[in-house]
Amino acid sequence: MRIESNKMVSLIYELRENDGNGDIIETIDSSRPLRFLYGSGKLIPSFEGNISKLESGDPFSFAIKAEDAYGERREEMIIDVPISVFHVEGKVDQNICKVGNQVPMMDNQGNPLTGTILEIKGESVSMDFNHPMAGTDLYFSGKILDVAEPTAEDLNPPSNSCSGCNPHDHSDCSGGCSC
Repeated sequence: MRIESNKMVSLIYELRENDGNGDIIETIDSSRPLRFLYGSGKLIPSFEGNISKLESGDPFSFAIKAEDAYGERREEMIIDVPISVFHVEGKVDQNICKVGNQVPMMDNQGNPLTGTILEIKGESVSMDFNHPMAGTDLYFSGKILDVAEPTAEDLNPPSNSCSGCNPHDHSDCSGGCSC
């Protein structure tokens, strides 16, 4: 079966920075393949565009420029927030408020976003709200494992699921998953 809108796709891949010789960012293997409903808007549009029309068993490799992936890094996405945001019972939560930690937060409109703590400076905390891969050209290589009609469960996943994890096992969720 060929990949097209509203088909379930299962695939494996290796993601590298820049090109086929770049540092490995992520590996998705056959023990936990990426499984998604094609055309549902859960993946980078240029990723979906590059695998469009492939079939089960087809290999793939392609590059995606930063601007077509997670965008360029933007300085205005680095902001200072009051340290009081990290107070629990009147004290700074040292387990959360640490340089390098990625902290799920919300903007003024209630939209979820994740910020990386860059620096703690007295009464404020400098945070980077750029996507961790912003400014990075990506290179994917992998294989389409299966293309199938979606099941009822595929179309109506459990409400505690996210696109980045197995709906039955959330033990290794990352990247701000709200599972």
